[in-house]
Amino acid sequence: MINIFEVNETNKMIEQENLDVRTITMGISLLDCIDSDLDKLNQKIYDKITTRARDLVSTGDKIAMEFGIPIVNKRISVTPIALVGAAACRSSEDYVTLAQTLDKAAKTVGVNFIGGYSALVSKGMTPAEELLIRSIPQALSITERVCSSVNVGSTKTGINMDAVKLMGEIVLETAKASKDQDSLGCAKLVIFCNAPDDNPFMAGAFHGVTEADCIINVGVSGPGVVRTALKKVRGKDFETLCEMIKRTAFKVTRVGQLVAQEASKRLGVPFGIVDLSLAPTPAIGDSVAEILEEIGLERAGAPGTTAALALLNDQVKKGGVMASTAVGGLSGAFIPVSEDQGMIDAVNEGALTLEKLEAMTCVCSVGLDMIAIPGDTKASTISGIIADEAAIGMVNQKTTAVRLIPVIGKGVGETVEFGGLLGYAPIMPVNQFSCEAFVERGGRIPAPIHSFKN
Repeated sequence: MINIFEVNETNKMIEQENLDVRTITMGISLLDCIDSDLDKLNQKIYDKITTRARDLVSTGDKIAMEFGIPIVNKRISVTPIALVGAAACRSSEDYVTLAQTLDKAAKTVGVNFIGGYSALVSKGMTPAEELLIRSIPQALSITERVCSSVNVGSTKTGINMDAVKLMGEIVLETAKASKDQDSLGCAKLVIFCNAPDDNPFMAGAFHGVTEADCIINVGVSGPGVVRTALKKVRGKDFETLCEMIKRTAFKVTRVGQLVAQEASKRLGVPFGIVDLSLAPTPAIGDSVAEILEEIGLERAGAPGTTAALALLNDQVKKGGVMASTAVGGLSGAFIPVSEDQGMIDAVNEGALTLEKLEAMTCVCSVGLDMIAIPGDTKASTISGIIADEAAIGMVNQKTTAVRLIPVIGKGVGETVEFGGLLGYAPIMPVNQFSCEAFVERGGRIPAPIHSFKN
């Protein structure tokens, strides 16, 4: 039984240590909107989103005010649009109209992002899915709040290398389409392996086809809380350290559970999951890198970083699972570069490289996230990086993702400003040796032997 006294226990965390509910995300199924007439489809999508999510923002604001818990974002995720638009869309331009409708609906209800301009192509692409993928650069450049994701692989199906090759090209095209905003469009595009159906965090959120018609998912974040707690056990052994992380994660997740239950009750929508992901912000003291340094590293990226991150991720999940009726989504620790001041400092001091970040993704929640790279990087090189991340996810039976930003007109040594929660980032070098012949092979990398469990 959750009560307000448990929330009062977290007052210090909220007031001094950057604890917040990062997002309430309403997942909405658009399967019942499918229509072969494009105009009717757009109208149905707009009507359903604006009806279902009409009170989402006001309800979130009321809960935040009543309980004194910051709720930073209110968001929407929808059924992958490649599926919804297949019957009506005959061209990429047709899909772009759906992106504009999503953007219009998001503005009407007041959410800051809407996710689900997505395609799931881990084993193969239908013509409709390819049309949506090819529409992504235009869709993201002319909309403000639409987020896109493409799942190119899974442990059960292997890696669709045709999709990987295409996504390298799409990332570069998206960068060029939004070059007047320092290629910001790429910050709204995630390429996944093993994408979860219930992720509340942008830019990768979509409403899976196995989900109910409408659900509430909540994402909680508190890197500053964990770092402060770990100061109390400096010099102690790993068992003591792990116990402290678990206890802290438990308390943080209880806050998310309370908010999720309240939002579910007030909106009349079933509760889905709480995602306990340590998602950093550019704010001082709200950094995953600083947690790793508190564990004992001089800088994130030093030897021992991957082990420290593995420990952190595991203990966060162990503590969180006990605190909620349903923990899901990604849950663990995010390592975005631009959104984490400690990561930025580590890159600038030479402690953290792209290759070390890739190693860290073997044990973290997602993958190579919000990393700015030179704008003249080849599409095949981007595809190779996507393939590497997908392979890590496929073999290790975990979610991995890539959100790279080739900043057109900028190179290594320069900095790009995104603003707000997206922060800023130094342009990181990439390996200059070619993987073009590898990427050009096409076809599918088969699933690993341990995928066969029937």
